[in-house]
Amino acid sequence: MASSHRLAWRFLSSPAHPLSTPKRIPSHLRPRIATRHASTSSTDSQPISRLRPWLYATTVAATGYVVYVYTTDTRAFVHRYVVPPLLRFVYPDAEEAHNAAVYSMKNLYSLGLHPRERSPAAGTPELSVSVFGSQLANPVGISAGLDKHAEIPDALFALGAAVVEVGGCTPRPQEGNPKPRMFRIPTLDGLINRYGLNSRGADNMAMQLRDRVRRFAKKVGLDEASVLDGEANVPPGSLLPGRMLLVQIAKNKETDERDVDAVKRDYVYCVQRLAPYADVLVVNVSSPNTPGLRDLQAVEPLTRILGAVVDEAKKTNRKEKPKVMVKVSPDEDEDTQMEGIVQAVWSSGVDGVIVGNTTKRRTGLIPPRVNITAKEHATLTETGGYSGPMMLDRTVDLVKRYRRMLDGRSFQSTVAKVTADEAADASIAAIEGTITGFSENEPKTSSNQHPEQKVIFATGGITNGRGALEVLNAGASIAMIYTGLVYGGAGTVTRMKREMKEEVAA
Repeated sequence: MASSHRLAWRFLSSPAHPLSTPKRIPSHLRPRIATRHASTSSTDSQPISRLRPWLYATTVAATGYVVYVYTTDTRAFVHRYVVPPLLRFVYPDAEEAHNAAVYSMKNLYSLGLHPRERSPAAGTPELSVSVFGSQLANPVGISAGLDKHAEIPDALFALGAAVVEVGGCTPRPQEGNPKPRMFRIPTLDGLINRYGLNSRGADNMAMQLRDRVRRFAKKVGLDEASVLDGEANVPPGSLLPGRMLLVQIAKNKETDERDVDAVKRDYVYCVQRLAPYADVLVVNVSSPNTPGLRDLQAVEPLTRILGAVVDEAKKTNRKEKPKVMVKVSPDEDEDTQMEGIVQAVWSSGVDGVIVGNTTKRRTGLIPPRVNITAKEHATLTETGGYSGPMMLDRTVDLVKRYRRMLDGRSFQSTVAKVTADEAADASIAAIEGTITGFSENEPKTSSNQHPEQKVIFATGGITNGRGALEVLNAGASIAMIYTGLVYGGAGTVTRMKREMKEEVAA
């Protein structure tokens, strides 16, 4: 019985039995719709999967471009509220922060990633000024000290300034004073420095500036001499229309200030090496950190030094010779001291004065109702020159007084010359009995009787547009900044120009 059951099961489960084979569905009745849907879905997903990397790349590129445009615009939030505090935090030593900033700007400029002015302030015809017969884009400049070795003039011009001053440069390399030599007073937005004119020397700076001219000449398809002669239609110093490059020069520390001839040789050597690449040479006799340098502001030595610089500048091998200015101390503020400087300016033939430098004085630096920390009080006792916003009133006062004295001496020179000419004419007429061509009561005038007005640049305490307008209204042609840029960041010049436009419009 069991055997018969097993045989029956084998028979039923064998492939030959019709019940053991699954029922085949005719091909024309198979569910083709489901297959078609699966095939269509697979086909549609292929273009999307191919587009996905492209969409990702485009999104990343667009985001990167937006970040690039934002972070390289001087108006960006980060340049005022992130970068300066971050530098102070990362580099407690102010000189290290300064060096890091210069290094970063130099490398960012070489990569095309530097901050630059993109705002409407980049074109401000209403702020254009005429200086030394050239039309400058605006009246804002950057003082020497930020770019001590002429490493980043183009990066500084990109921030929007019409004037950039590099240096100070000494004829031979010198280390300057021992470190630390730069200190912050953050509550006052102030700095104290006693660098002592650390310099790589005139030869090094000349090489830097000459390489810059050669790169520009290659870019525009000219040679170096043609660019220096103005054939590129840009100033030979700035290499930018509406801009001006100042090169500050000074004597070496070991040169005895009592040996005026030796001091003259220092300055003349700097002129010989650097004048071809400068629009203006600035004679620094006012640094408080070089022993005896300010003694050279006395009439006799200053006249001799400035005269030597002017004479050498006239020998510069290019069509348009560089102008010469002298940078004077804010601490030499007695009338007799200032009148002596003015006398030296007119006697030597320099073209203008930069009023202001850092001050040795420590009075009047803390505003009312402002409390500084004990550490900052201690910092204020450090030896060196102070710079900060509280210098502004002193700068405005000095500019007014220098303007009055410079113009007054010009007027006196003119009157003296007219009187001498009239006396000579009267004498000739009396002797020869001839007609001079002028009525007896009509003064004789000529184009030579009115010397060109001496130009004034101002530096010291200028941090915003209103401060710039104050020194300009006092008689300066250019308002220059230093500490304001350190605390205000890369957007300071752009912000100042916007504020100036708003003040003028109001």
